[in-house]
Amino acid sequence: MLTNPLSPSGTISVIIPTLNAGEELSELLERLWRGTVRPKEIIVIDSESEDGTPSRAERAGAHVLPIKRAEFDHGGARNKAAAVATGDILMFMTQDAMPCDNEVIERLIQPLLVAAQPDELPSPGRVVMSYARQLPQADADILERLAREHNYPPQSSVKSLDQLDEYGLRTFFCSNVCSAIRRDIFQMMGGFQEPVLFNEDMFMAARCVLTGYAIAYCGDAKVVHSHNYSVRQQFNRYFDNGASMRLNAWITSYSSVGGAGSSLVRFQLKGLAASGKLYLLPRLIVESAAKLLGYKLGFHHRKLPRFLARRISMHKLIWHRIEERNDVNADSAM
Repeated sequence: MLTNPLSPSGTISVIIPTLNAGEELSELLERLWRGTVRPKEIIVIDSESEDGTPSRAERAGAHVLPIKRAEFDHGGARNKAAAVATGDILMFMTQDAMPCDNEVIERLIQPLLVAAQPDELPSPGRVVMSYARQLPQADADILERLAREHNYPPQSSVKSLDQLDEYGLRTFFCSNVCSAIRRDIFQMMGGFQEPVLFNEDMFMAARCVLTGYAIAYCGDAKVVHSHNYSVRQQFNRYFDNGASMRLNAWITSYSSVGGAGSSLVRFQLKGLAASGKLYLLPRLIVESAAKLLGYKLGFHHRKLPRFLARRISMHKLIWHRIEERNDVNADSAM
């Protein structure tokens, strides 16, 4: 068991946003507590759940931090929890991710342990952020399984400025489904962007890489996490993806390199052929078209009526804060 990640106390703070997490939350928290590296604290930031999630989390030993549902966004909620966290490393998870074994935390934080002494920032090129491999749930369909296999292979890797010319935007790929970052670096970067519809994890990873640090993908730190989204849900999700990218013009210049979307489609096509399921090709085409159309509409969301953008979005309750941000930015530009 690791006992000294970055300081004599070896502290890890796990942060989990929740909304009606259900009974599975108890199992998630239990698995985290009994890991080979035990967190100092687990902070559940709950958005007015109606199914007993806060009391369930407290019974499992977590500290519950309430937040109004109308005030939730993917960056701001995590920032509120991080502000009260005391660990040397902040570990972020989602309520629907389940550790595959007791070594998830140990393996996830391993790349961060050689970064620096507790009283100094890591030197350029050192790993300051990491994320875990995601395996599909038992009921995941084949396209979702292939997407997980493509985005989360078994081989670990480290990404830095050296990969930027080859991989472009993919260099910044990271996921708060299960990730970890040094708290001092998190604070130095100003926390997650807020308000944000999507990609708060990728924006943080990008800032780390562009500052000269590296991020690690830990193929041996595994969680079960997947979604069987409908075509419409994929469209809604990628609309939010496109909108979040449009609101961050500083990162879009890197999207012309790497071809992440086309790479996934080719991988899925080969997977369908290898499994003898080419009859699902029409579905792959429709799903890929929905993603592309959703992303393009999201990227140009400012040309749409506000009510329509909010209706299309997967995260409708966050839109009023995004609209307020747009209005402030427009006023400041006058």
